[in-house]
Parts: sequence; structure tokens; C-alpha cells
Amino acid sequence: MEPHDYAAFPAFEDDPASRKWNLWSYIDARDGAQAVVGALVHDRPGFDIFNVANPDTVMSRPSADLMAEFFPDVKFRTPVEGTQALCSIDKARRVLNWHPQHTWRNQ
Repeated sequence: MEPHDYAAFPAFEDDPASRKWNLWSYIDARDGAQAVVGALVHDRPGFDIFNVANPDTVMSRPSADLMAEFFPDVKFRTPVEGTQALCSIDKARRVLNWHPQHTWRNQ
């Protein structure tokens, strides 16, 4: 997403099902680009797989509430707080030293 896309985010509240396909996640284009740079300069041979997303969701509702409504049979392995993203970006943070800097909430 680019900063101008963030104006549409509040409308997702009216139809949260429209964004459940990716667990309400998003990636700011600037942060996505930094993840790509991190992967390109990483000096480990071979390849690896990373989840690249912002650490929060596109929603104002708590992530645990969204999961309870749309995926009631899914159990969390670790606690989820507030609007925390539901896909882990820990590996990209650890291996690529990647830390997203931009969020739709501060635009």
C-alpha cells in the first residue's frame, strides 16, 4: 500500500469480511521495498522465505475479536494484543534485521 491508499482503510470497518482473505494484513510500499533491499544484500547463500507485512492490521477492531468472529475454531499459539498482525514477521526481523517504519495509523 502507498500512503494515499490509507484513506480507504476506515471503510474496511463496514465490511471486515472483505479483508479476511489475508487476515487483514497489509504492507506499506516503503517498508516492502526495505525488505527487498534487506534480502538482496543478505550475504547468506541460497534462498529463504519470509512473511513481509506491517505489524498491525488494516482494522481498528482487535485482531483476537476478528479471529473469533471469522475463524472461531482457530486457536492462537501465542497471545495477540490489540490490532497486532496475525501473520508473523519475526523471521524477517531476525534474519534481515527488517523493521517496518510506516503504519496507516500515523498518516
